[in-house]
Amino acid sequence: MSCILYERNQSAILQASSRTKINMIQSGKIYIRGRTVVFMIIRNEQDLEGLRKIGRIVALAREEMKKEAKPGMTTKELDLIGKKVLDEHGAISAPEKEYDFPGVTCISVNEEVAHGIPGDRVLKEGDLVNVDVSAALDGYYADTGISFVLGEDEAKEKLCQAAVDAFWAAMKKVKAGSKQNQIGRAVSNFAHKNGYNVIQNLTGHGIGLSLHEAPNHILSYFDPMDNALLKDGLVIAVEPFISMKADHIIERGDDGWTFVTPDKSLVAQCEHTVVVTRGEPIILTEI
Repeated sequence: MSCILYERNQSAILQASSRTKINMIQSGKIYIRGRTVVFMIIRNEQDLEGLRKIGRIVALAREEMKKEAKPGMTTKELDLIGKKVLDEHGAISAPEKEYDFPGVTCISVNEEVAHGIPGDRVLKEGDLVNVDVSAALDGYYADTGISFVLGEDEAKEKLCQAAVDAFWAAMKKVKAGSKQNQIGRAVSNFAHKNGYNVIQNLTGHGIGLSLHEAPNHILSYFDPMDNALLKDGLVIAVEPFISMKADHIIERGDDGWTFVTPDKSLVAQCEHTVVVTRGEPIILTEI
């Protein structure tokens, strides 16, 4: 479940000012400007195994939903497929648990970009579908999402692949000691090189002990102020949103949750929960 960027400059200042304190302590809470900032640095093998477990569960739900999505099915029926996987493994929907979201997963179709509510919308041949699955188990959280096309549509399929490729471009920059803004630089460079845009006010985020933690925003574009250093063991959700045209999203306004592009241009997402290391990142939600 992505983060919405409302206060760009404030978030950058928060990340920069918290960097020194985070380097001195491990997982927990710190207090900056009267705000509680939760973050996770993996402390031991138990942490890593707990994250691997919930990461695999949300990945299984994501893949099952993608496999079973069919024209004629409602988004609520698709949501129940994800719910069944989570239930079978004892996991709890994170959006329901933390935000009282009216669905187990977020399902967005065509002009919807993020936080779509499962309901009576009927899926059709050629639809661009996004499923975003986040859940908790034994105190650990993971978040993943993917966009795909029902049937065949070359332009939409190319957009979905671009989101996947942008994610992997970002992974080349995820390493302990690297600046956080290099993730966004990699994503935006890839998108623009291939004729796409990035959604600037939908971002990745820290995760691990709760759904949304510090770093509050993992941007999909380069911001020189976003220069906090990635720390070994930090857990983050990286989720490029690649757009055919628009560079931002707005609230649709009818349900308090769903976001769309102002011009209804299409957007695809690829999201995984990853662990920063001194070498290659650990992709917790890849199967």
